[in-house]
Amino acid sequence: MNLRRLPLDKHKGLSAYKLYSSKLQIQAHDCFHRSSTCVNGHSNWIILNPSGLLKGQGFFVAVSVEKGGNLADFGGKDLVWPSPSDEIPFWKKEFPSWDVSPKVPIEVNKDNEFMHIIHVTAELAPIAKVGGLGDVVTGLARACLSRGHRVGVMLPFYECILKEQINDLTLITSYDSYHDGIWIPTNAYCGVVSGVTIILIEPSNQFFKGQSVYGGSYNELEAYLFFSRACLEWMQVTGTQPDIIHVHEWQTGALSLLYWDMYHYLSLKKPRIVLTIHNMEHFGECSKEQLSKCGLEGSVYASIDRAVDDRTVNHNPERLSLLKGGIVYSNAVVTVSPTYLKETLCSGWLSSTLIRNRDKYIGILNGIDTTIWNPASDVFLPAKFHAQNFEGKKLCKYYVQRGLGLATDDHVADMTLKVPLVVCITRLVAQKGLHLIIQAMKHVEKLGGQMIVLGKSTDGEVEREFEGLANLHNQGRSIRILLIYSEELSHILYAAADMVLVPSMYEPCGLAQMIGMRYGAIPVVRKTGGLADTVFDLDDQPNHEMANGFVFEGIDEVSLNWAMDRAFAYFRDKPDKWNRIVKKVMEIDNSWNNTAGKYVEVYDSVRTRW
Repeated sequence: MNLRRLPLDKHKGLSAYKLYSSKLQIQAHDCFHRSSTCVNGHSNWIILNPSGLLKGQGFFVAVSVEKGGNLADFGGKDLVWPSPSDEIPFWKKEFPSWDVSPKVPIEVNKDNEFMHIIHVTAELAPIAKVGGLGDVVTGLARACLSRGHRVGVMLPFYECILKEQINDLTLITSYDSYHDGIWIPTNAYCGVVSGVTIILIEPSNQFFKGQSVYGGSYNELEAYLFFSRACLEWMQVTGTQPDIIHVHEWQTGALSLLYWDMYHYLSLKKPRIVLTIHNMEHFGECSKEQLSKCGLEGSVYASIDRAVDDRTVNHNPERLSLLKGGIVYSNAVVTVSPTYLKETLCSGWLSSTLIRNRDKYIGILNGIDTTIWNPASDVFLPAKFHAQNFEGKKLCKYYVQRGLGLATDDHVADMTLKVPLVVCITRLVAQKGLHLIIQAMKHVEKLGGQMIVLGKSTDGEVEREFEGLANLHNQGRSIRILLIYSEELSHILYAAADMVLVPSMYEPCGLAQMIGMRYGAIPVVRKTGGLADTVFDLDDQPNHEMANGFVFEGIDEVSLNWAMDRAFAYFRDKPDKWNRIVKKVMEIDNSWNNTAGKYVEVYDSVRTRW
């Protein structure tokens, strides 16, 4: 079936789409003669299904475009409705471009003084993305570029990266880098991803081989120790002296140690080191012998004031932490939300280290790249929309419902207007509140809604549990569990969702709630970390002006149910207020521009001026 546009100039700016079958075609004006009102009181959305005539064989959709643009801007092209029986799932079809937005915004005001910034990271969206780390590095790099700075990103050349996804890929340097007593021949490639220059480090040994970013057959810790030194070695060989080397997470924590205790005594004098901690749970446990393989004397760092893992003090053998070493040896340490900063100072084994380094520890809320995450231009969406006219969102919702077998032709009005669609896009790990995700599926079904879970787990037991749940639920009309990673599908699901669920046990920042709001999905979140900094409860009168979602504090099922009950009541009983909230959350500025400005201030505070 195709959805085709029918111009209806005489109908006050309305354009209509007709879904037709080979058996039945009815003129648009016939349908409009039969109804002059709108379904469910939604004045800008008309879904007509004269059951006596169509009997499920077809229906008409009309969208008002009086409040912004014309329908051609919101998906005005032939649209093939997906089906669960399609040979190729709708999220795997060909899209206009694999790279959602290579252009960097240029309208942002430039900073007064430009700096050269190099990020060193294990992930980069979209070519090497596992979680939010990849999105953050790409978004921050693009935002700093738009402010006039020179920015590059260095990451391993994982075997799983598809070379055709990188623009202008070129071998630029062949050199040797040290590991475990020998010098490893290494290649450095240059390319462009999403408008950002990247340097890919490819050793000639087995490091970074495999079909995924993490989990190869090599020793992962030793591979990142090698990578950290190889990045500095490349800078020395090529004479590259950035103002800032920005390292991320434990994987690149050793770079700070290598820089200050080795390369700063060689030729690299100018750079200063900034470390961002995205998740304190991952600390890079390392033996003294392993650290020694990168050329440092591991035993030197086995002290409280350097890199010893505080949990192993007076145990045999004592262990090191690359994350702790990075904290001690970096010029500035940033974590990804103000609330997470407070939480990490108050609890956790690294709290004493962070307190000792409090003067250089800063909490900066992550942003999202609003060029990449933009429902008005997103290449993955079947219909575009924006805050001034988000009617196309309903078409996205029905598109997903049809594609996943959650809706039938003759129930379109009920599906889009009466049945709330909850989406949860997450890694399936304990941090994300797995028991609450499972409870949410049960409660959403009980409330007569629908829920889609998109995510994967590296834990075999968790994966098996969710496979069992998928086998139980995926044939019905309420729940879909998709145990995959798909960048394309995540965009489409955010656009389709009425609500986005983030029930994390702890959440350093969280991007799902911000992306969801950008796409008009109201967040339902647990109050922790960055979720507490971005979502404010609609029933909290003191914060009425900031209210934008539904918040609960407990880790129990009753607390979750309470938040879901309130969200469903708003959706069903207060449609006008719901639409105002949708518009409000879409207009919230969670872009990287403001956040990038705070990072630039940090960079400027530690850099040298030659």
